[in-house]
Amino acid sequence: MHDTFGPEKIIHLYNPKLGVRGIVVIDSTALGPGKGGIRMTDTVDEEEVFRLARAMTWKNALAELPFGGAKSGIIVDSKQISKEDKKEIVEWFAKSLKIVSPTQYVAAPDMYMAEDEMQWFANANGNKKSVTGKPKKMGGLPHELGSTGYGVYHSTLTALKFMKKDVKKMTVAIEGFGNVGLFAGKFLSEKGAKIVAVSDSKGMVHNKDGLDFNKLDSIKKETGSVTNYKGDCENKECHEILEVDADILITAAVPDLVKTGDINNMKFKLIVEGSNIPMSEETEEFLHKKGILVIPDIIANAGGVISSYVEYKGGTEQEMFKLIEEKITKNVKKILDLSKKDKVHPREAAMKIAEKRVLEKCNICNV
Repeated sequence: MHDTFGPEKIIHLYNPKLGVRGIVVIDSTALGPGKGGIRMTDTVDEEEVFRLARAMTWKNALAELPFGGAKSGIIVDSKQISKEDKKEIVEWFAKSLKIVSPTQYVAAPDMYMAEDEMQWFANANGNKKSVTGKPKKMGGLPHELGSTGYGVYHSTLTALKFMKKDVKKMTVAIEGFGNVGLFAGKFLSEKGAKIVAVSDSKGMVHNKDGLDFNKLDSIKKETGSVTNYKGDCENKECHEILEVDADILITAAVPDLVKTGDINNMKFKLIVEGSNIPMSEETEEFLHKKGILVIPDIIANAGGVISSYVEYKGGTEQEMFKLIEEKITKNVKKILDLSKKDKVHPREAAMKIAEKRVLEKCNICNV
C-alpha cells in the first residue's frame, strides 16, 4: 500500500466504552493538510479509507487546491444507532484527532455524515478549521447546496462538448439519488437532458420516455425511495441500471459499482463518476477500448472539495459556484485533450498531471 507518495500516517482508534473503531489515513501533505471526509458505515475498512485518501491526493492536486489527501472512517452502522449515540461517537472521534486536526487533517461530510455531524466535530475539536461542510450559522457551505452534483453537471457538459453532442438530445441514468445524484439530475434536466432511470438503495425506476425530475425529488423526500414513483414506468433491481439504454450514466453512490463483467451489457456513450471509486482502473480501460468515455472521479466529483476550499478560506456561496464551474470545466477539457493527444484513457491523462504536481512539491520523498 505504501509507495513514493504515501500514506504518511495511518491512525487506528478504538473506544472500549462505545465499542467503536475508527481509521484515519493521511496520504499526503505535500500540497497542504490532508483533506477528506469521514465515512460512517459498518463495512468501511483500512483499504477502502486508503483508496479514498489516495483519490483525494489526486483530486486536490488536479483542482490546484492547497490541500493534500486524507480520509477517515468510523466503523459503525449509522442507521442502527440513536442520534445521541452518534453525537457521542463523533465527539469522541473529533477529540481523539486533535493531534492531527486541523494541522494535518481537515475533515468533511461523507456517507452518513452531514452538516449536523460536522458541527459536532468542530465543537468537540475546538477549531472550526478542523472540518468543512459545517452549517451556515458556523460559516459553513454545506454540501446540501449541491456543490458536488454541480461539479458533476459541468463535467458532463464539458465532456458532451468534447464529444460534439447536444445535451438536449441526451438520455441520462443516475445511480444513486442522494446529494450528488439529485443535484446532477436537477441541473441536467433543467438544461434539457431526459432522465430515464434513477436508482437508490431500494431499487430502480425506469421509463424510456423520461421521468419528471420534480416528481422524483418529491417522491424521494416524502417516501424515502424513488421506487415509489408512480406512472408509466417499471421497477427493477438497483444494479440493473447498468443495463439501461441511455446515453449517459452518472454514478453517484456505491463504490465498486461497475465490474468488468458488466461491460458487455452497457450501452452508454459517456460515464461520469460522481461517486468515489465506482470501478477499477482496469474496468475504465476496458470501457475506453469499447468506445465509452469515462470522466474519472478525481476530476468529475471535485466540486465538493472545491466548495470545502472556499469555506476553509471564508468565501461565499456565490464564489463557490463560480470556482467550481471554472475549475471543473478547465480540468475536464484539459484531461480530455491530453487523453486524445497521447491516445490514453482519461484517468491515465489525469494521473500524469496529478503526479507531476505532487512530486514537484513533495516534502517527504527524495525526488
